[in-house]
Amino acid sequence: MDQIKHYIGGQRVDGTGGRTADVYNPATGEVVRQVQLASIDDVARAVAAAKEAFPAWARTPVLRRARMIDRFKELVRANADKLAEAISEEHGKTHDDALGEVQRGLEVAEFAAGMPQLLKGEVSEEVGSGVDSHAIRQPLGVVAGITPFNFPAMVPMWMYPVAIACGNTFVLKPSERDPSASLMVADLLAEAGAPEGVFNVVQGDKEAVDALLTHPDVQGVSFVGSTPIAKYIYATGTANGKRVQALGGAKNHMVIMPDADLDMAVDALMGAAYGSAGERCMAVSVAVPVTDKVADALVERLAPRVRDLKIGPSVDDGVEMGPLVTAEALERVRGYIDKGVAEGAELVVDGRAFKMERQGYENGFFIGGSLFDRVTSDMSIWQDEIFGPVLSVARAHDYDQAVDLVHKHPYGNGAAIFTRDGDAARQFTQDIEVGMVGVNVPIPVPMAFHSFGGWKQSLFGDHHIHGPEGVRFYTRLKTMTTRWPKGVRGSEYTIPTLG
Repeated sequence: MDQIKHYIGGQRVDGTGGRTADVYNPATGEVVRQVQLASIDDVARAVAAAKEAFPAWARTPVLRRARMIDRFKELVRANADKLAEAISEEHGKTHDDALGEVQRGLEVAEFAAGMPQLLKGEVSEEVGSGVDSHAIRQPLGVVAGITPFNFPAMVPMWMYPVAIACGNTFVLKPSERDPSASLMVADLLAEAGAPEGVFNVVQGDKEAVDALLTHPDVQGVSFVGSTPIAKYIYATGTANGKRVQALGGAKNHMVIMPDADLDMAVDALMGAAYGSAGERCMAVSVAVPVTDKVADALVERLAPRVRDLKIGPSVDDGVEMGPLVTAEALERVRGYIDKGVAEGAELVVDGRAFKMERQGYENGFFIGGSLFDRVTSDMSIWQDEIFGPVLSVARAHDYDQAVDLVHKHPYGNGAAIFTRDGDAARQFTQDIEVGMVGVNVPIPVPMAFHSFGGWKQSLFGDHHIHGPEGVRFYTRLKTMTTRWPKGVRGSEYTIPTLG
């Protein structure tokens, strides 16, 4: 069986630990390849390669670094179908969805190709008599990215194009569930002209993660995943002196006001709740219709759409939703549906009843879409991030109760409001305590030239990811104050006051 290796110092290499993990095709339930799991020594080799490459890469003019990223993005665009096929096979999402993921990653590379403009410093003349001051941003050194299974191409591309264009060298630890995309982009970066050691990949599990978090030569760590792991990454990384941005979980709400275009809201909810089988940190998992009249009409329109979801393998045309990523994920989602029923929510559409009867796919990790009504904040299906195709309808009497429901939740990743009322929309964008807000946009993921990140338990660290915040995270500020001698001035024993 094929084994997925590491990528260190410009080459695909075998690990030294001897451990492997199975990689599944979620549509068939079959093991399609194995991935090597890095040892502490493997991580040390990757970090050493990155450290060796850093001085020359940091001194490379930013224009050349940006041109390399520009060539890389064109290569990714030319190979987008191949990348999408690899993602779909190991993740299960539809081919169109995988292509969309590649495109959103490419947008970050497009942003990073403008690094000469983004790294311009600041200058102040004559801050004192004959004294000038200027500030620049310089790279950190070796930085690492630890990324999740749900976006094996896009989320890493939120990190390494910006980090590398800033002059850092990078070590990626992708998810062991769908690792093939990581080696494909490594090859494309090399083809684009990235020197050996600038970009490295260590496949692995917690052993590799801990090795990166504790290695003294790793200066910064970016992470996207669940909140419990984000807390661990942040606490461990910062305790070891590293700069850390750790993006955690989400429970995104969509408020539907009485004046909203209900057909538009239903269309938005279908894509936002059930696209990618709900395995998105920006998925809408709670709909909050304001008034029972709106709620009744919303559920009436949603239910037949959820029952009629086109579910199947990514190779089929017209498929709207594929399988979950693993058998364990399937059992977890089934368990949450069981809990919702036991806790008193009204199960309008039961996705557990779905059976894939097509030959060759009977053992795939498929489940149907589920729809709950009359969900309350004391229920686990409201409290927990299910990460599956389960939409909860939590009714609100008025706008204030809807906002209070969003604010009750410990996560603060994203929220949306659907309304025709500009005053209500503006009030919502001002009031709501989340990092990303949509107005008649269900999944308000910012474009690459803005930054992505949540509030509260959805983000640990001071910086959001990619965009201007990414540049700040992957660089540190240095300020120079200069005076050229014009004769002896004598010693100064008080703090300088230059003005």
